[in-house]
Amino acid sequence: MSDKTSAGLILRSALFQLCYHLWLIAIGIALLPAFLLPWRWLYAGGRLWVHGILFMMEHLCGLTWEVRGRERLPADSAVLIASKHQSAWDTLIFPLLVPDPAYVLKRELLLVPFFGWIMWRLRMVAVDRKGGGAALRRLLKAARRIVGGEGRPLVIYPEGTRTAPGAHRPYQPGVAALYGELGVPVVPVALNSGLFWPRKSFLRRPGRIVLEFLEPIPPGLPRRQFLAELEARIEPATERLVAEGGGEVRPD
Repeated sequence: MSDKTSAGLILRSALFQLCYHLWLIAIGIALLPAFLLPWRWLYAGGRLWVHGILFMMEHLCGLTWEVRGRERLPADSAVLIASKHQSAWDTLIFPLLVPDPAYVLKRELLLVPFFGWIMWRLRMVAVDRKGGGAALRRLLKAARRIVGGEGRPLVIYPEGTRTAPGAHRPYQPGVAALYGELGVPVVPVALNSGLFWPRKSFLRRPGRIVLEFLEPIPPGLPRRQFLAELEARIEPATERLVAEGGGEVRPD
């Protein structure tokens, strides 16, 4: 990459960060009255916020996105979506793809001012990673309410945290527990967002993020077989998308 290109990339990325935070403040102020309304009104405002971020990505950074395999999503919204997680982009996009999804997230995020309040108001499923069996029971109870009671899709990141393209972490037991408890299909998701929106970096590289819904895994498999099948679907598909995105695993 030339010095001129590097300078341009840094400038565009910095401008994106500035506009991102200004947009966050503006939409946050605008959504304050929505805290008094039903939570779906707040979610509608959240989707507007995401649309604004995607607009800035495209026009400031030259970064677009594509979704494949939507036809693999079950018609019933009661589904568990198990997604690879490389970037903050992965946490933004699902409200534009499925109706009012809930996310499994770390309980600590609920303590973040304003953001945590929104997550709580949108009825996200918080998990205490150090809470042992009691935390798992609370997770399953909340998930039953979301998927079974409200008929909303539930999004979980099986590795539990963001991983750089080419990296791999063990899949956490929570996704298997949810699969066994909920009795709904699991739709695996592969993506290559980390190539263009790296974790631990403010750079936003031009290109096209691709997210792909893979073939659903039907309910009823034994725990180990399910985990092996989930990993066997997500990891090779992610490697394929990373190669398609340029074939280069970029450092954070």
